Amino acid sequence: MTTNNVSVKRRITKGCPQGSCCGPGFWNVLYNSSLNLDLTSHSKAIAFADDLMILTRGDSVVGTENYTNLEIRKIQEWAINNKRTFSENKSKVMFMTRRRRREKKEIEMYVNNKTLQKVNSLKYLGIVFDSKLLFRKHINYIQEKCLKLIFVLSRSAKITWGLKHGALKTIYT
Repeated sequence: MTTNNVSVKRRITKGCPQGSCCGPGFWNVLYNSSLNLDLTSHSKAIAFADDLMILTRGDSVVGTENYTNLEIRKIQEWAINNKRTFSENKSKVMFMTRRRRREKKEIEMYVNNKTLQKVNSLKYLGIVFDSKLLFRKHINYIQEKCLKLIFVLSRSAKITWGLKHGALKTIYT
């Protein structure tokens, strides 16, 4: 009996395997300069892995909208110059305030000349932020995760079979 060892070869023209030891170095080479852009004093860019967040503060909704669109244009110019792209489908916009505003709340931000989707909550680095900064959605998200884990643990431990008490205590802790 013979077996054929078939290997698949693929030419990689861009990117870096996730979790590779070269990943942080490639990120520094490719994206670090985006954090050095000359943004206005109203804005700050924060990046982690392949996620970029722009935080903009303003005295009015219209002012904040204008500052943010200005910053997005700067980042898009950087992307074009560095042969990078941002997906308008993955990009979201969220207006955050605890104040009740009488002015318009509809904001329009653009990436690649397309309007970004406005959301009332978004998940960033495992934390669910909501537009009022109340964190109720984050608490509900964590509660659901814990309930799922508790149900899995309860199915794994019965009186006569399953995981022993010590193992369950370690997992719980």
